[in-house]
Amino acid sequence: MTEYGRGPGPEPWHPEDPLYGDVGWTGQQGHTDPQSPYGGHAQQPQYGDWSQAQQPGYGGQHQHYDAQGNHQPSPYDDHAPYDPQGRPQPVHQGGPDHQQYPGQAQEQYRQDGWDGTGTHTHLPYPGDLADPYGQQQAMAYGPEQPDPYGGAPEAYPPPQPPNRRHTEPETHPDRDPEPGSDEQDHAFFSGAGHDDEDAPAADDPAGRRSRGERRGRGGRNKGGRKRRNGLACLVVAVVLGGGAAGVAYYGYHFYQNRFGPAPDYAGDGTGETVTVEIPEGAGGYDIGRALKKAGVVKSVDAFVAAQSQNPKGKQIQAGAYLLNKQMSAASAVALMLDPRSQSNVLVKPGERNAQVYAAIDKRLDLADGTTKKIAAKEYKNLGLPSWANSNSQIMDPLEGFLHPGTYPAAKGMKPETILKNMVEQAGQAYNRYDLAAKAKDFGLSSPLELVTVASLVQAEGKTHDDFRMMAEVVYNRLKPTNTETNQKLQFDSTFNYLKGESNIHISEKEINSNQSPYNTYTHKGLPPGPIGNPGDDALKAALNPTDEGWIYFVATDGMNKTEFAKTYADFLKLKDKFDASSGN
Repeated sequence: MTEYGRGPGPEPWHPEDPLYGDVGWTGQQGHTDPQSPYGGHAQQPQYGDWSQAQQPGYGGQHQHYDAQGNHQPSPYDDHAPYDPQGRPQPVHQGGPDHQQYPGQAQEQYRQDGWDGTGTHTHLPYPGDLADPYGQQQAMAYGPEQPDPYGGAPEAYPPPQPPNRRHTEPETHPDRDPEPGSDEQDHAFFSGAGHDDEDAPAADDPAGRRSRGERRGRGGRNKGGRKRRNGLACLVVAVVLGGGAAGVAYYGYHFYQNRFGPAPDYAGDGTGETVTVEIPEGAGGYDIGRALKKAGVVKSVDAFVAAQSQNPKGKQIQAGAYLLNKQMSAASAVALMLDPRSQSNVLVKPGERNAQVYAAIDKRLDLADGTTKKIAAKEYKNLGLPSWANSNSQIMDPLEGFLHPGTYPAAKGMKPETILKNMVEQAGQAYNRYDLAAKAKDFGLSSPLELVTVASLVQAEGKTHDDFRMMAEVVYNRLKPTNTETNQKLQFDSTFNYLKGESNIHISEKEINSNQSPYNTYTHKGLPPGPIGNPGDDALKAALNPTDEGWIYFVATDGMNKTEFAKTYADFLKLKDKFDASSGN
């Protein structure tokens, strides 16, 4: 194989092949030689013995060069068929249907076969090489064929010799990057994937462009690259600007949270009111969160700060408060300390359920007896302990289970909701004392009886010091060995509970005529259930009574003073004192 082509094989060199000889001769023949193996293209002569081959003529002239490659005059110079631009002109022979270059004598070449103008000349190769196509005549150009080296824009450039063929570097008129830089090769900047930039033109029948045309474009679209570079700068600017804005935002809030004042409303709030429930044991932050959730204050920190600045701020108790929305924290603290803002029901130690029901009706603006009816109907759904209501003769299953305390009770609330809250508090208090085990220690059958003892202590005792002695009196009278009262309690408080009264002057006739199990003058042992709601002091006293032998007691002043006795004789002396103070 030679540099200019192959041997007589079945496939010719394609004209676009970079190793092909003289590019640009495709399709220039005026007539297809039926003997040509290249499908109508004029066969290029091979190197070898050119002595018998006829070369394409240029008007029949011979060109001679000396050893330095300078052109030597030829006797045929005056007939040289070259145009003013130095391009060879075809000589027509045999008519338009067959073209040849006449006088194709062998051209002599020396070592340097190129003149200073770059004109293509042929140098002979050693004579021992045979030209396989030496006997064939190359197809000449017909009169109707255009000059293959004409000045039309679409024409191929003149052929170049092998030693001067090289790939021209791509030029970038807008910039000259450093060698090895891959900035333009990056898909983002080079516009990879934009097929339209290098796609063949619609009017290009061959579907391709010349390498020179592509090189002339510099391999890039200058305007498109500038647009892409501008877009990249815009993206970077947006990212940096967004980051700076985020840093500024979080920095501002960090400063405000650490050093700035807490957000707060101004004034006493709007005309819209809301009820806020504060649970037991809530601290300043708990209260602040509840107020913020209800829309009363703007921030928890503002409320905590205002509460600490108010000398009475720590006196805010659990309960329900009727407050305005969007109040300043200082105004909210002041209003919560005002009793007028409180919307609560207070259960006092020893208070009976009948009094609690009436208080709920009043606070919720309900008809008298509404809460009592609901309690009788819904008591099983309010969370009573399993050991509660164990006696079928109990007058009120909830008695003793509405634990003393302050409970939210605002308009719009349901009575059963308030009652359930009270029962829940009682259950928690009783669970703390393990009443089931303690009841057995005192000879009682159930925790309910221990609660009943505590309710009696709460009802009959007047002071904290009285509670423990009163508990001993109860336990001593319940003993089977009690011969003083024969296991009868004989408490006025149980009879008053039965009657719904608080009378200390009860006649003997009235007592003896009533046979209710709550009448402890006529029935032995404890009443069926508690007669009130005992407080913690009474319950603790019932669990820790004195052990001094007390079995009698008398409220000698009829109100606040209670005295105790161990014998019946001492009891009579106390009774006389009572009669004297009451005018009997």
